[in-house]
Amino acid sequence: MKTTRTAALPPFYTHGIGSLPRPQAVLALLQARGQLLADEYEARMNDMVRFAIRVQEQAGMDVVSDGEWRRTHYIGEFLDRVGGFENVREFMHQGTLKREQVVVRRMRSGEPVFAHDGSFLAQHTSRVTKFALPSPFVIAIRFWHERHSREAYPTRQHFMEHLAELLHAEARALVQAGVDIIQLDDPALTYFCDMQLMKGETHDERLRLDWDIDTQLPAAVEAINHVVANLHAEVHLHCCHSVYKRMSDVRGDYKPILPRFTSLHVDRLNLEFAYQGTGNAVDLLLLPSHLDVGMGVVDVRTEQPQTVEAIEAIGAAGAEVIDPARIALNPDCGFAPGSGEPPTIDEAFIKMQRLCEAAARLRARFAVP
Repeated sequence: MKTTRTAALPPFYTHGIGSLPRPQAVLALLQARGQLLADEYEARMNDMVRFAIRVQEQAGMDVVSDGEWRRTHYIGEFLDRVGGFENVREFMHQGTLKREQVVVRRMRSGEPVFAHDGSFLAQHTSRVTKFALPSPFVIAIRFWHERHSREAYPTRQHFMEHLAELLHAEARALVQAGVDIIQLDDPALTYFCDMQLMKGETHDERLRLDWDIDTQLPAAVEAINHVVANLHAEVHLHCCHSVYKRMSDVRGDYKPILPRFTSLHVDRLNLEFAYQGTGNAVDLLLLPSHLDVGMGVVDVRTEQPQTVEAIEAIGAAGAEVIDPARIALNPDCGFAPGSGEPPTIDEAFIKMQRLCEAAARLRARFAVP
């Protein structure tokens, strides 16, 4: 639901997806986490997060996050804090053999793990705030394994249902801490947009599954609805095409999934339109009428920033399809979902500045207050 604060945001308001690139000082601090006293680590990280907030404010962003600088990865931090995961699964990704966590024990249902992070964000900016959580579906798809996970959760569905319960508690705690917008990140929903991936043609071994949009997508929507039920906050769902070292795992526009979101209980879908092989403005013809959209108009994958005119053109194309009042503007994805992503904070700052300038032009162009 929109609140008094979020309802006051203008059309074409600017918001990040969540993560900012971590400067070397932040990366060094994350690496030293186990070597410092807890109070010292907390004080140093608080200083870093204040800087992340100020970078977004200086760029002109209407909505700010904490940059996700307390996390090494947008999903991994949650898994580490709730427990039950071990690095026992080997898989190939982008031609490299990797080892990844999968769930092997029941997750802990204790105190929410991100409430303090959300409270710090809300206390250190006067702007509208956003905090991102991973969706139950993307975690279930990536971190349940038939051989390793069955003792803890007999099926992927059992795992996803428990995830939805835990993430609902997280979302409620964040709202109580003062966060204005709760976003769920789910690149796995966009897998259904990639016809090659649906046939098993992918460089990511984890994604060679038995895909069935008719059963899996409704289950994902049901889990998302459980997470966001009765939240006194604006709720976003972010569907990107994944980001890894300036590349994507997924291709395809949003036409296969948008008509299936009629029962989705969120306020806004944040989608990608800037990077090649993602969405097209005409996809918005299929956007259910109860949903607003966050148009990804800034390419986070290529190093060279777009011109303000190029960013404006993507937003304008959307405003020719749906009411401009339903449009917000954002980068395609987080700038650095994992701490090892290559963009620099300077690159992100320039791109956010241009995003904000394009937003001002669009408000003037479409005569919206």
